[in-house]
Amino acid sequence: MNSLTRWEPFRGLTSLQDQVNRLIKDSFRGTGADSSLTAWAPAVDVYETENELVVTADLPGMNEKDLDVRVENNMLTIRGERKFEKSVNEDNYLRVERAYGSFTRSFSLPNTVNTEGIKAEYNNGVLTVKMAKREESKPKQVKVSVAANGR
Repeated sequence: MNSLTRWEPFRGLTSLQDQVNRLIKDSFRGTGADSSLTAWAPAVDVYETENELVVTADLPGMNEKDLDVRVENNMLTIRGERKFEKSVNEDNYLRVERAYGSFTRSFSLPNTVNTEGIKAEYNNGVLTVKMAKREESKPKQVKVSVAANGR
């Protein structure tokens, strides 16, 4: 007896898309001994308080002099380089999992940020960039008076 099979024209499409994505990802991934030393991007958190926009980036093992933080045309750019320490002979390494090399992270800033009021500090491997909001963009509280019995 023959069984009926439901025809689903898009059934294999997701697996094809996964294969294409994997092919592209593998094509652009570095190969060779130094591939783990070339590309990385630090993890970043961005949050907003009532008075400022804050960006924190994890940059363990870096020196403050190796960081460049700048704002141009409402764009925050964090650049830096984590250098591979050559104090140990490379042949003695059994595993290198930490990423090294140059990185650049850029973030588009909203018009509510006052680009004149930016502070950056680097402490315990964490870069914190605080950007004050413009006075006109801060929330304002308005007192509402309530009359008893509509009077």
